[in-house]
Amino acid sequence: MNQAYEIAFGKNIRTLRKKKKLTQEQLSAQLQTHGCDITRSALAKIEVGQRHLYPDEIRLLKELLGTTFEELFYF
Repeated sequence: MNQAYEIAFGKNIRTLRKKKKLTQEQLSAQLQTHGCDITRSALAKIEVGQRHLYPDEIRLLKELLGTTFEELFYF
């Protein structure tokens, strides 16, 4: 993925997480509960565009944040 896209994608995740009033720790715990090994530190890296995501992680983030793929990938 293009670095600018990763930064924009991470910003979208941070915005959606905050809309749901979740901390990074809370969202990472939910991800782990659903079998996705993303720590709080890894989530922080995702939100600033420093960590790549796998398709299954993107799908689960979409579900947990109650959003659409369009909103996640809005650049």
